[in-house]
Amino acid sequence: MNETLEQKVKRVTAEVVEVVGYNPEWPLWFEQEKVHLLHCLPHGLILRIEHFGSTAVPGLHAKPIVDMAIEISNEVWGKEVIPQTLEPQGYDCFWRPLGDKDEPPYFTWCIKRDAAGERTHHLHFVKAGFKDQELRFRDILRDNTEITRQYGELKLRLSRQFREDRIGYTNAKGNFILNVLEQN
Repeated sequence: MNETLEQKVKRVTAEVVEVVGYNPEWPLWFEQEKVHLLHCLPHGLILRIEHFGSTAVPGLHAKPIVDMAIEISNEVWGKEVIPQTLEPQGYDCFWRPLGDKDEPPYFTWCIKRDAAGERTHHLHFVKAGFKDQELRFRDILRDNTEITRQYGELKLRLSRQFREDRIGYTNAKGNFILNVLEQN
């Protein structure tokens, strides 16, 4: 049975939010997926791959999903070749906007799962510079244990409040992130 885009979006946004303690294997998961992507995607597509998000910050509570910013040389080419390559391997891929409104800028976003069907990676295939603010936030967290502690407490509280609302959970962290970026 082929899923429509609407059915696919409904399925992936219905999954619950779970925040867990830091897992020291997350950097290894990142490295393994990086090697896989460099091997399976066409030469010349990938410019840079970075581990970002909470799993990239030692000691921080996180959803157990490794976020990867993959800068690509050509978004139009990527929009076509990434799903063609990764969906047969079991990934869910979407051409999606940056926020929750259906307007540019767009990027290719893929979800990788383990054998039990649990999310393990979120792959953000973007143009160069697209994730710079998120990478800067990661670096601030890596360098400031007090901000990291505050952010971890917020994530735990929000994961209980928005357990069945992934979009609400993400949006609720926004003001904290913006304040940190403005002050640092």
